[in-house]
Parts: sequence; structure tokens; C-alpha cells
Amino acid sequence: MNLKNRDFLKLLDYSTEELNYLLDLSAELKAKKKAGIPHRVCEGKSIALIFEKTSTRTRCAFEVAAADLGMHPTYLDPSGSQIGKKESIADTARVLSRMYDAIEYRGFGQEIVEDLAKYSDVPVYNGLTNEFHPTQILADFLTIKEHCGSDLAGKKLVYMGDARYNMGNSLMVGCAKMGMHFVACAPKKYFPSDELVKECMAVAEETGAVLEFIEDPMVATKGADVIYTDVWVSMGEPDSVWEERIAELSPYQVNKALMDNAGAQCKFMHCLPAFHDLKTTIGKEINAKFGIDCMEVTDEVFESDASIVFDEAENRMHTIKAVIYATLAE
Repeated sequence: MNLKNRDFLKLLDYSTEELNYLLDLSAELKAKKKAGIPHRVCEGKSIALIFEKTSTRTRCAFEVAAADLGMHPTYLDPSGSQIGKKESIADTARVLSRMYDAIEYRGFGQEIVEDLAKYSDVPVYNGLTNEFHPTQILADFLTIKEHCGSDLAGKKLVYMGDARYNMGNSLMVGCAKMGMHFVACAPKKYFPSDELVKECMAVAEETGAVLEFIEDPMVATKGADVIYTDVWVSMGEPDSVWEERIAELSPYQVNKALMDNAGAQCKFMHCLPAFHDLKTTIGKEINAKFGIDCMEVTDEVFESDASIVFDEAENRMHTIKAVIYATLAE
């Protein structure tokens, strides 16, 4: 399959067959990594990593993936470039694509990464925007294939919590593309936008996917293969929304009762970081203000045998490597 010079901006841009190809390639590259087989197929190439929002997994995944492929990565943090401040997105794209073979962007609106791609002469990858997080979904699906069976079709994934932003959106799109059973479980105001739901429903008609939007956690999670959650306050949102989110989303916390309701087959997933204990600054602050020791998931579930969050985190690197490999090397 020829994906050379393709951007990777959102899953809607890729067919089911192309996504399956990337997942198969990810598994192949992961096996080579584990076996110590070199795969420096992008020797001499370079990639610019623009991070307007900081990250642990995305940055490390891109840097290690690039190094394994023989590439040189340059990390540009929020103060390390003039993007959007002294230099337009279009000008930044045209400068960087003269020096680099690929560009990654992690930041704010989807329109920014789309503009970068529009004006760039090299592939552009979305490391996270407010609306979409496509590289995370590839990692999630590789992890599900490893733990729940290689055929994703029909697998039931329930997303608990605020489904209006990048993770809820991208999981819904990804499940639609792969013929899966996606459930957004939250108060109605936290469901994905009607426009995106309509677009995904059209995809689902072609793939056999099932998309549901359910407010009752016990109804939603029955028989789930995966229960997935994310932090209740998204990156860049003000601290003032914590009180509202905690009040409205606490009934959607992933706990043992919810996992037991799903069944013994159910796995727990989270894109991380997770607020499951008091070992973070934010966790301690929330505990002092609201008297709770965890938020979207309990420590009991997070540390349980059903939790596959660290396999999921590792797979960020293998799937990102596959995207770079497929769009630059082949």
C-alpha cells in the first residue's frame, strides 16, 4: 500500500484498509524492536516536532521512533519557535519543509495542523489538537488487538466521560472506521457534536459499526470489551471548570463496580496521564478543594490486572513509527 508523502491529520482521511495496514506495520515494527533487528530505513532524514502543548508520551514516542528509523528529531517547545506569534502558520510550514523531511504538530485547533499541511511540502503529523488525536487511536487499537483478539470488528469500546473533544471524537471515528461497537457514556451535554456523529454514522453504514450514546453507565458498559476514560478537564481549559466537571462526571468514574458490570473479559484503557491517586500536584490540589482521592478512575482499577494502560502507552511509539515509516520510507 502506497502512503508515501501522505499527511496524518485525522482518521477520517484514511480508509479502513489503510488503517489496518498501519496497524499491521506497527506490529511488524514492534516485533523488530523487541528482537533487536535494526530498521533505520529513514537514515539521514529529519523531523521537526512542534509542541505548543507539552507531553510525555507523544514527545518520547516521536523522538524514539525517529531515532530507531535513523532520523534526527528537533524538538520545538512553546517558547522554541515563532509559530503563530511572529511568524504565520503558512510561513512556518514553508520554512520548516525546506529543512525537514516531516513535521509533527501538537497544540490547539485542528485548523492549525491543517494549515501546516496545506503549506508544507513534506508530510505533517497530528500529535494532538483540540478536536483529534489520531496517533493515540492507532496505539489504542494495536493494544486492543493484542489483548482482545486480532479482529477489531464488533469489539465493544465504551468511552466514559467528556466525549466532546479529541479523545471522544477520535475514538468514535476510529471505531466507525474499523466496524467496532462504540458507546459514548456521559450526560447528554458531553456527547460529541451532531455534525461529527452524522459523519461517523455514514462511515458506520459502510463498515457495520454500531455507534451509541447512553447516559446510564450500567447500561452502557454491559458486555464491554474495553472501558476507556480520560481526564475530566482537557488541556488548555481553565481551572474554574473543575468543580462543574467533578459534580457532573463523578457518576461516570471507572470503578470496580463498573468493570464487574462489564464482565471478566473487559480491559481498562486510558491515554494518560490519569488522576487515580494523590501522587501528583493536581491530584493533591483537587483533594484539598473537593475531598476526593481520585477522579476519572479509581486506583483499584488503574492498578488491576484488567488495566492495559502501559502497554497502550508503549504502543504510541510503535504506531507513530509506522506512520513515519509508511509516509517517508516506502
